[in-house]
Amino acid sequence: MYNSRVPILLFFAAAIGGALNAVAGGGSFLTLPALIVSGVSPVTANATSTLALWPASVSSTFAYRSDIKTTRQWLLVLGLTSVAGGLAGAFLLIKTSDSSFLRLLPWLMLVAAVTFTFSNRIRQATAHTGHAGLVVVAIAQFFIATYGGYFGGGMGIMMLATMALAGMTNIHQMNGLKSFLGVSINGVALALFIYKGAITWKYGVVMAVAATLGAYVTAAFARKIETRHVRTFVIVVGWGMTVYFFLRR
Repeated sequence: MYNSRVPILLFFAAAIGGALNAVAGGGSFLTLPALIVSGVSPVTANATSTLALWPASVSSTFAYRSDIKTTRQWLLVLGLTSVAGGLAGAFLLIKTSDSSFLRLLPWLMLVAAVTFTFSNRIRQATAHTGHAGLVVVAIAQFFIATYGGYFGGGMGIMMLATMALAGMTNIHQMNGLKSFLGVSINGVALALFIYKGAITWKYGVVMAVAATLGAYVTAAFARKIETRHVRTFVIVVGWGMTVYFFLRR
């Protein structure tokens, strides 16, 4: 039986998720669990969550367009490896059964929660290491993109760490490149999900609109928001959802 409360729950989960992504990241900590709790099968929920958050990511990338232009030397190589990895991860997700994905989900959430919680330390640690070569960075980006196409939680922080290893220091350039690569990874994954019919459209469209609105509204006063408070909220939600899915196994 159709539950009229489900779209309302998903709308607000996506709106808050889009707002979080605009400030600190971690929106999927809300959108994916909300879809699963609403009765969407795990693999389809993950694919639909990608649809929900992708449009807002595109708008964020557009905002960084001037910074992205200054990283052209990395765009081609990392862009190609990101597309290849995103496709690989999306294919893996499509081939994964719902029961297998549900068993993996707590561990994927744990990876995302740990990465987000210790993101500052990860960035500091990679900033003081030697510069990695182009081949090493490209290989690392391929595996990050594969993870991103499959699940993606914490992917942005992993990419920033890789960029630091490559010797990049300008945070605006790094964030711009990260946004572009994230949109590429999730975009190609989303295209495959749509082709394979893995999207629950009646929820996905509502959530995409809500996430975009949440990101847009937040962007208007983002400079006034204490990022550390938002990060704390995301960390609490991330670990809470991780514990929930471990207990649900």
